[in-house]
Formats: sequence, C-alpha cells, structure tokens
Amino acid sequence: MLMRSIPMIAFTLTCLTTGLSAAEAPKSASSAAEGFTIHVMAPHKFEDGTVHGPYHHYCKPVSAEVLQCLLFESTESNARLTDIEYFIAKPIARELPLDTWNKYYHDHEVEIATGRVQVLDLPEDKAKEIGAAAAKTDGIIFHLWPDGSPAPTGEVGHPQSVGHKERTK
Repeated sequence: MLMRSIPMIAFTLTCLTTGLSAAEAPKSASSAAEGFTIHVMAPHKFEDGTVHGPYHHYCKPVSAEVLQCLLFESTESNARLTDIEYFIAKPIARELPLDTWNKYYHDHEVEIATGRVQVLDLPEDKAKEIGAAAAKTDGIIFHLWPDGSPAPTGEVGHPQSVGHKERTK
C-alpha cells in the first residue's frame, strides 16, 4: 500500500503547484530548469551546530519518489545558489544504512513539526497539502558555497534540519 502512495506524492505536488487537474497536468517541462515552482523557506543547522538561513527552496518533482530543490540565500534575482536538497520517499531513504541516514538525512515530518518550515506563494490549504506530502519524505542537503567565501571551494557540507532527530531503527 505504501509503495502505491509514493507516485501520488509527486503527482499531487505537481498538480497543487500548477493548479491543474489530472487531465490538464503537463506531460513534461521543456527544459530541466523549468518547473521549480514549489517555494519553501526553512533554516538549516550546519555541522558545527550553528543555524543559518532561512534558505529559499525552489522545488519540483522529478519522479514518483524524488523531489529536487535549488536553495538560495534570498529571493533576489541575483541570489546565489548555495545548496541542493533532495526529498526522497521514506521507503527508499530508509533502505540506507542507519549510520548513513543519521549523518546525512533528516525526516521532513519532524522538521515540519518544528514550525520552522513555510510553504510560500500558495493559498493556505494548498500549502498544507504540500506539507503533508513532504512529510512522507526524508531530505538530504548538499551545501556547495561556504558562507563568506568569494567562490565555492569544492568542499561539500551536509547541513541538517533544525530539530533533526537521529533514528534508532
């Protein structure tokens, strides 16, 4: 039953953000850069324990199990792309070794429950539906541009959600 619900997560997110019915949903975007229309704002906790952000996440579903997000420091047209985050369906992310999951992943249901996540640019009922779908995923963040650096250094950080809780099973 759970595996049958995964395709609905991505489809629901697509239809909610475009406001289209199932019959009207577009077959595909004309380029990989199109379709990042789900706007989420949330802070991150870096490996040293400091909290940064909030970061503006612009997301789109790329498969039934994966939502990918481009993260920026602001909504300005010249904002730096600093991070990439993937929302992975829990049945897939939870197949990873526990130590890997605890080091790199976070539970979006736990993150949303902290009250620090906002779905922007949508009516409240649609934002709640997106939050409910996102709660069925785990996230992994790749921080690519170190704060204060004039250019990326090649180092990749893995911030966590504020309120991250390690799993025990």
